[in-house]
Amino acid sequence: MPGRNFLFIPGPTNVPRRIQNAINIEQEDMRAMDLPEFTKPLYEDLKKVFKTRSGRVFIFPASGTGGWESAVANTLNPGDKVLMSGFGHFSNLWIDLCQRWGLNVQALEVEWGEGVPVEKYAEILAADKKHEIKAVFATQNETATGVASDVAGVRKALDAARHPALLFVDGVSSVASIDFRMDEWGVDLCVSGSQKGFMLPTGLGIVCASQKALDMRKNSKLPKTFFDWEDQIKANDLGYFPYTPPMNLLRGLREALNMLFEEGLENVFARHNRMATAVRKAVAAWGMRPIAKEPKWYSDTVTAVATPEGFDGNEVVRHAYKYYNIAFSISLAKIAGKAFRIGHLGDMNELMILTPINAAEMAMKDLGYPLELGSGVAAAQEYLRTTKINRLEK
Repeated sequence: MPGRNFLFIPGPTNVPRRIQNAINIEQEDMRAMDLPEFTKPLYEDLKKVFKTRSGRVFIFPASGTGGWESAVANTLNPGDKVLMSGFGHFSNLWIDLCQRWGLNVQALEVEWGEGVPVEKYAEILAADKKHEIKAVFATQNETATGVASDVAGVRKALDAARHPALLFVDGVSSVASIDFRMDEWGVDLCVSGSQKGFMLPTGLGIVCASQKALDMRKNSKLPKTFFDWEDQIKANDLGYFPYTPPMNLLRGLREALNMLFEEGLENVFARHNRMATAVRKAVAAWGMRPIAKEPKWYSDTVTAVATPEGFDGNEVVRHAYKYYNIAFSISLAKIAGKAFRIGHLGDMNELMILTPINAAEMAMKDLGYPLELGSGVAAAQEYLRTTKINRLEK
């Protein structure tokens, strides 16, 4: 098909030209004597994105799943009891990973369209007088349902119960797009990936660990080689890596951080909220709603659009891809066919966000959904036209 294809899924996201140029360089010596001049500032600047002073960042040549394995394998032991909740395909995958590691998983099943059940967590933690629970897990942003969760609320529940459990956060589709505060929220481990808010290709699993989490590695008995923090620490302290790093992606990461800081993180978060709100305005104009059941659950990185009974959301995705050269995301598992997903994170602006709204309207109209062409586009245009961009201080 002539022209460009359009990508509006919740990751991988569009890679800006600046980052493409930074990646497209000759191969280099990963043991060059001047490499630490590049790597050490890179780690320090990543800490700014996680909003931590005392935490430590690890970069693995992996996806977010590799980051999950690293976080679990370096801090927990077989049979450890952990508290988790499943409310979408990806939070359930995290549960599956912990079960495969032999952890004793207390998994709360939550209705899809809601997020981490903070109140239930608080009850369970308060009742755990012997502190048998060693870690509490929270998915900040569930891309399968377009649901965001209250990580600060989980920390308050832990503090109210005076519970020493580690706090794990899946920030794969939230870090660098939605506000995340490692130190302020008392997060011990956060996992992210390069292909979402960092605007890079897939290939980097980025983990941030608190000092408390780092101390736990001395007693962890789970097997690890590739994801062993000890090897990373010994090499990273010198500015190097324990094995061959993907230097092209690291050069791209440097440029991605430059772009985030130039815009200002708070402006990045405000922009994501604005793009997400425009999509939600369009969805309402279509006479439809998000899968997220209440505004408090709305994600600013992806909207899962609930489709009416008898109208296959996944067919919208297939039709749009075939006829309009645009990629949306299908709905999965419990809501398969009951929704389609529009990603709106990373490198995104006003005119870009109108594209998936326009394409979705045409695809749905083709498939017989009774909407007025242009209704969602007009609603989004009016919102974007009448809302001012207030640049916050960086």
